[in-house]
Amino acid sequence: MPQRFYSNPVLNADWSDPDVIRVDGDFYLTASSFNRVPGLPILHSRDLVEWNLIGHALERLTPEDHFALPRHGAGVWAPTIRYRDGIFYIFYPDPDHGIYVVTASDPAGPWSAPHLLYAGRGLIDPCPFWDDDGKAYLAHAWAKTRAGFWNRITMLEMAPDASRIIGAPATLIEGEDLPGFIVLEGPKIYKREGWYWVFAPAGTVPIGWQSVFRSQQIWGPYEERTVLAQGTSSVNGPHQGAWVTDVDDQDWFVHFQDRGAFGRVVHLQPMGWGDDGWPRMGTNAQGALGTRAGEPVLRHPVPAGSTHPERPPRRWGGALPPHWHWQANPGSDWLVEHDDRNLVLSALPNDTVNLREIPQVLGHRVPGVASTTCATIGIDNPVAGTRAGIVVLGKTYFWIGVRSRAGGVLALEAATGGFARVEEIHSSVVVEPDARVTCRVSISDAGIVTASWRVGESAWNHVGHEFTMTPGMWIGAEVGLFATSPVGTEGDLPKGLFEDVDIVERGEQPR
Repeated sequence: MPQRFYSNPVLNADWSDPDVIRVDGDFYLTASSFNRVPGLPILHSRDLVEWNLIGHALERLTPEDHFALPRHGAGVWAPTIRYRDGIFYIFYPDPDHGIYVVTASDPAGPWSAPHLLYAGRGLIDPCPFWDDDGKAYLAHAWAKTRAGFWNRITMLEMAPDASRIIGAPATLIEGEDLPGFIVLEGPKIYKREGWYWVFAPAGTVPIGWQSVFRSQQIWGPYEERTVLAQGTSSVNGPHQGAWVTDVDDQDWFVHFQDRGAFGRVVHLQPMGWGDDGWPRMGTNAQGALGTRAGEPVLRHPVPAGSTHPERPPRRWGGALPPHWHWQANPGSDWLVEHDDRNLVLSALPNDTVNLREIPQVLGHRVPGVASTTCATIGIDNPVAGTRAGIVVLGKTYFWIGVRSRAGGVLALEAATGGFARVEEIHSSVVVEPDARVTCRVSISDAGIVTASWRVGESAWNHVGHEFTMTPGMWIGAEVGLFATSPVGTEGDLPKGLFEDVDIVERGEQPR
């Protein structure tokens, strides 16, 4: 049988700050989700290359009222997933509230309600560690935007069941003491052959590197080595992720690369160990470069994986289609009905036209390659000012769709917006009052957004405006669906109708 190869990135979309574990022949990955609801995605793989979304560990963000509105840049930051004594644990930080823990016996769920283990502002990137003597510890980093400082790893003892903190915090590693270090964060703690290992990224997200620290005492002192960096490769800032071992006892490192508006995509690097006991990664996995940092590989043989059948995804029920999420905690009436390709959204009243401030935008991660999103859009029971459309949403946004006007008039519109409470209209064309308008939004490899529309099988009309996609706050841009009506709308709310919704990546064919 010919050898199989994979190409990086293995997850070419915004799955930020990935953490991975193996349980028997199964790999499980979770990632930051920030203000997205549901949060804490759970992905499953047999070989670290092919991944499937099987559920979410966080159905709603807490505190509930706080996340009733979009909190861009807040919510779930870098989590850690672990498995111990038949229980899956995820420790995740909310930089404004503290470190939470959720648990489950099955990673596809159901998961427990979030337990606030450690309250405080600026606590991020938590990682638990259970030592051989039964003691348990919690390490974390700091967000300067909340705590006023960063570049430090702190650790404290916790109860073995992760129910409470039982020790005082102490500095484990001080980045200020290391030459050239800035923004040391994202610690992951492991133990191997009597050594304690702290894998921690540094150097900021776009241009950083992966460092590893080791000590024979859990409280240190630790010595450091940089093990993965961009070097001459095309992969900027390779860092922050997880060390995991496959079923053939081979080691791997999963990390992200920041691609701006396309988000933080996931790479898989081979990993080995040198004669000096330090890990080697990427091009240096076999120690070919001695003590030099490895560089990311773009192609490599596939890891050993299990041969038993793929685990099916969770049954999603009536809550939300797979891979879609809201911008805040949803109401029960936001999604009226759906199947795989057709949705009806309530056009809820909003006192702003700015789609960044509207919670009922149903978002989807933008693929990391050129893609096209298409849907046939209409409005049911319209009132003047009702809108329904497709949006490419970051710090700024572009949308195309339909708007109802006074006197039963329906118009095709395309507009851009951002931080202001006004939009710039780039196209406005009156169509038949009951028309269904097919809208198409294309995103190039460079993040350039173009749009077109048609009614029925008529020729496509191109919107004469190009938009450059922008990232969100700590998050990639999203393509989304929305329906909204003016403030004061009462009674039977208008509805946005979306038919034949399809997101097609370059090289694929529309369904």
